[in-house]
Amino acid sequence: MAKHGIEVPRALASGPSAFIHAKEILIGGLDQDILVESFLSLGRVDHITMVMALHPFYLSCFLKTQHALLELDGPLPRHWRQYIALMAAARHQCLYLVQQHSAGFLEAGGEESWLAGLQHAPTKLRSLQTLNKLLAHRPWLITQQHIQELVCPGAEPRWSLAELIHAVILMAHAHSLCSFVWGCGLNPEPDHSGGHTFRPPSPSHVQRSPHSPAHEDGRQELVDGAMEVEVLMKRMAELQQQQEEEEECSQEEMVTRFERERSESIPTAVVRAAPPDMVLHLVEEPGFRYEDFAPRGEQSPTTMRAQDYSWEDHGFSLVNRLLPDMGQFLDEKFQVVSNLTYHRMAMHEGVDTHTLRKALWNYIQCLYGIRYDDYDYGSVNVLLERSLKVFVKTMACHPEQTTARVYHAFWRHFRHSEKVHANLIVMEARLQAALLYTLRAITHYMR
Repeated sequence: MAKHGIEVPRALASGPSAFIHAKEILIGGLDQDILVESFLSLGRVDHITMVMALHPFYLSCFLKTQHALLELDGPLPRHWRQYIALMAAARHQCLYLVQQHSAGFLEAGGEESWLAGLQHAPTKLRSLQTLNKLLAHRPWLITQQHIQELVCPGAEPRWSLAELIHAVILMAHAHSLCSFVWGCGLNPEPDHSGGHTFRPPSPSHVQRSPHSPAHEDGRQELVDGAMEVEVLMKRMAELQQQQEEEEECSQEEMVTRFERERSESIPTAVVRAAPPDMVLHLVEEPGFRYEDFAPRGEQSPTTMRAQDYSWEDHGFSLVNRLLPDMGQFLDEKFQVVSNLTYHRMAMHEGVDTHTLRKALWNYIQCLYGIRYDDYDYGSVNVLLERSLKVFVKTMACHPEQTTARVYHAFWRHFRHSEKVHANLIVMEARLQAALLYTLRAITHYMR
C-alpha cells in the first residue's frame, strides 16, 4: 500500500450496503439522470442514493425535498440546517449521517468547535434538544407547551414559527433517514471514518461493517421462503374477498383490533456497543429512547385519531403556510411511496400489493399511536408475519438496533428491491407520524 513512503487509503467495503450485494444494486440499472441530479446536489453519488436508486421515481422526490431543506432559500442559515440534521442523526447513533452533515456543516462555513460538543453551539440551537429527543423517540408527548417555550415573545432566545417549522422538518427528516441507513445496512462512505484502511487486504482482514458483527453472517436458508410467499399471496386474496363480501365490523371491534395490535409485544432488544464520542458529544440524555406507546398494564397516552388531525386536512396546509412549497415536496413524497408498485411480489407478476403496503403503513403509524377509524387492524396480523414485524418495529423505533440477521429473516424469497421498498414505507410513515404530533402542537399554540 505504501508507494514512495506514502500510504494510500483503500475502501473497506465492497459496495454501498452490508446487507445487499453490490451486484444486486447495479443489476437494478441505475437511472443516469437521477445520478447526475444527485451528483450536482451532493457533489457525489453517495450510498443512500445508490440504494434508493432501486426506486428512481421515489429517489427523485427525496432528492428534491432534501435539497430544498438544506440548500434552497429558507429562514435558517445553511450551516445551522446541517448542524440541526446532525444533532438529529446523533439521537439514533447514526455515524453515517453525523459524518455526512458534519462535512456539510463545515462546507457551509460552520465553526469546527461546534462539532466537539453541544456546549459549543449557540444557545438557540441547544434549545431544540427537548424537541429533538421527543421527535426521535416519543413524538406523542409533544404539546403546545413545548412550542410555546420556543416561540412565545418572552422566550430567550426566541424562534419564529417559520424557523421552528424548518428545524422540525429537518429533525424529523434526519430521524427517519436514520431508519433507512440502519435498515439497509449502509456502509460508511470511503472517505468516512471506518470507510477506509491503510492496511493491505489479507485473509485475516475480514471486511466487517458496524451492521454485521462477526457472529452474524447475514445468510439465511431459503428452504421454506417460497412457501411463505404462497401463504402471503393466499392471505391477500382471502382478505380481498372478505372485504368485498363481509359487512363492516362494529366500531368497538375496530378499536379493539387496533389496541390489540399496538400493545402486542414485539421484542427489539439487540444492544450495540457504545457509540463513538463524536456522536455522544452531540446527544443530550442519550438514555432517552422509544418506549411502547401502550406498555401493558399502564395508562397509555391518548391515541391520535387520523380523522381529528391528518396530513391531508391539517398538516399539509400548515407546513405550506409557514414554509412555502415544503408541504408540496413532502406531500409528493408521501404520495409516491404510498402508491409505488411494480405489480409483482417475489416470483409472482401482476399482483395488486395495495393491501400489503397499506398494512405496513398503518402498522408503523399504529406503533406511534395513530389510528384510522376506517381501517380494520385485523388485516395487519393477517399480512405481516412476526419476523417482518420485528424488522419494521426495530427500524421504525430503534433503528440503531437493526442487524443483518433481522434484515435477512423476513421476506426471504423477495427481491432486495422489495425489501428496500418496505424500508421506504417505514421511513415515510414514521416521518409523517412524528410531523403530525408536532404540527398538531403548533396548531394548538396558534389558536
